[in-house]
Amino acid sequence: MCLILIAWRVHPDYPLVVAANRDEFFARPTAPAAFWNNAPHLLAGRDLEAGGTWLGVSRAGRFAALTNFRDPAQKRAGMPSRGGLVADFLAGDEAPQDYLERITAYGSRCNGYNLLIGDGETLWWSSNMGGRPRMLEPGLYGVSNHLLDTPWPKVGAGKAALAHAIDRLPDDQSLFDLLADDGIHPDAQLPQTGVPLDLERMLSAAFVKSPEYGTRSSTVLCVGQDGWTGFSEQTWLPGARRGERVRYRFTMARCGMPAAMNSGPSSTKPKRR
Repeated sequence: MCLILIAWRVHPDYPLVVAANRDEFFARPTAPAAFWNNAPHLLAGRDLEAGGTWLGVSRAGRFAALTNFRDPAQKRAGMPSRGGLVADFLAGDEAPQDYLERITAYGSRCNGYNLLIGDGETLWWSSNMGGRPRMLEPGLYGVSNHLLDTPWPKVGAGKAALAHAIDRLPDDQSLFDLLADDGIHPDAQLPQTGVPLDLERMLSAAFVKSPEYGTRSSTVLCVGQDGWTGFSEQTWLPGARRGERVRYRFTMARCGMPAAMNSGPSSTKPKRR
């Protein structure tokens, strides 16, 4: 996942709105978003190589997402899976702060990452590349492959676009539109992360395109005040060709309320278009 944009307690009807792109090699095997057979309350895509995920939610009201931290000089071979952190949080019941404290030792053995987790009551950010875990106040946030709100061009542009897109909810097309922005930013605005300039240019777009590596999926998540949840994922094929779009609509448990007491319809079957 290389871009996550979040509106946290900004919209009066949707306390959590997420628009995110996952960038990865097309050769890496991946399963599209679905409720997992071994964890039926967990909705996420799945990395079939390492077994974890990059973004997901649970029926219990939990949310988690992760980006890698781009620094080739610090990348180490044979490190534990970062995607396992997302799946582990979604499958559990620990408070976000307690979870982040527990995984400190494991996280220090991983390659660099940003981790966002929430339980419907609080939203937290953590990274093993600097700074203490932080509980986020209401606001707009963005993270790519550096620390939270690092002013990379696509982060700034994405947050500005998100501020306008949430005004059009419940129509989520504007959120998908901002994720489809493939504009390359000027060289003077690009970060220097240790990769060649031509690669830095390509990665500066919100929607990354190249023959072997690029945006594999775009995900939009909207959670309503009453727990109503919309989760939509558009997959992408090499050449920026559209794959399948799956849409899930269900009601999350409110914090402290058993899932069986949820109000509203519930469905684990995706609607395809």
